[in-house]
Amino acid sequence: MSSSNVKKVALAYSGGLDTSVILKWLQETYGCEVVTFTADLGQGEEVEPARAKAQAMGVKEIYIDDLREEFVRDFVFPMFRANAIYEGEYLLGTSIARPLIAKRLIEIANETGADAIAHGATGKGNDQVRFELGAYALRPDIRVIAPWREWELTSRETLLAFAESRGIPIEMKRGKTSPYSMDANLLHISYEGGILEDPWAEPEETMWRWSVSPENAPDRPTYVELTYEHGDIVAIDGERMTAAAVLARLNQLGGANGIGRLDIVENRYVGMKSRGCYETPGGTIMLKAHRAIESITLDREVAHLKDELMPRYASLIYNGYWWSPERRMLQQMIDASQATVNGVVRVKLYKGNVSVVGRKSESNSLFDMNIATFEDDRGAYDQKDAEGFIKLNALRLRIAGRKGASFA
Repeated sequence: MSSSNVKKVALAYSGGLDTSVILKWLQETYGCEVVTFTADLGQGEEVEPARAKAQAMGVKEIYIDDLREEFVRDFVFPMFRANAIYEGEYLLGTSIARPLIAKRLIEIANETGADAIAHGATGKGNDQVRFELGAYALRPDIRVIAPWREWELTSRETLLAFAESRGIPIEMKRGKTSPYSMDANLLHISYEGGILEDPWAEPEETMWRWSVSPENAPDRPTYVELTYEHGDIVAIDGERMTAAAVLARLNQLGGANGIGRLDIVENRYVGMKSRGCYETPGGTIMLKAHRAIESITLDREVAHLKDELMPRYASLIYNGYWWSPERRMLQQMIDASQATVNGVVRVKLYKGNVSVVGRKSESNSLFDMNIATFEDDRGAYDQKDAEGFIKLNALRLRIAGRKGASFA
């Protein structure tokens, strides 16, 4: 499809410098009508000003959607049922938001009759992959326009010059501006760029937005009880909450206790390594607590199988394959495993640490105190049975030993 065939484009629009320039660039380069879509994913910034900016640039169809509940309920919670974590550390805060944005962008394109969609992700990052894989999965014939892969605007200075020459209103924040590229939603906030491009440089304390430093956290621990139903938290300290309210509350509790800071170098899907810092206070608590409730409600082999599959599941999300058939298949298995994951976990939050200090399940616990006890087990477990069990499992080792096999 040539540029002359593009009549209308649905743009993922934040109202910031990049997407404001993209909006005007689309109008000029493609001579098309632009529909804007701004998502409220709990990023903590006012999204409504994007409406006035879009209107000032001649946009007639403007979508500003509150997706916080859908985001946590249908994307974050299913991911945490899998205990997903990328490369042993990253809780996938940016990755899990992209499939929802792609989904809504395609819905808007369908509703408005748009020929194409556009996004502001650069040609160096993962987000271009995530947006576009999701879009193609949901609408195979969609045209995707990625300006950063097409235009010659290669720096903030050239973007500002373009905006000034077209009279695009760009709000310049007063005072000291952040040197970091940041992305936030209800699950996390990320930081890249600035001094973080040197993996040896320690992040400045002033960089962090959501959490106090562990050194400055309260000297007394905070105890929290989390109630689970089918693998999801449904109540905090006995108070039932929606999914989004649960995560918001855990963010507040975790941040106040210095929990959830992360500094990593990760392997991007496009082939490069990148250094990023993340704050995921609520997610850090959720991961620890979910593993705790599973520890007493999941069969051993089910739990171990989940752990074996988790890295693959996490990579699928990180690389943008949320809408793939293999992720959907894995999700069905994971969700089936959560039928018995019901109960309460008590955690202690203290100076950057999350400690599990209690777990119980009235109807689904597989922990039997009569069997596990070191005291008199009243015949619940015959310790003599262990001898045969050990000898059967040692048989192949004894045969190899008799043959003089050496493993030194």
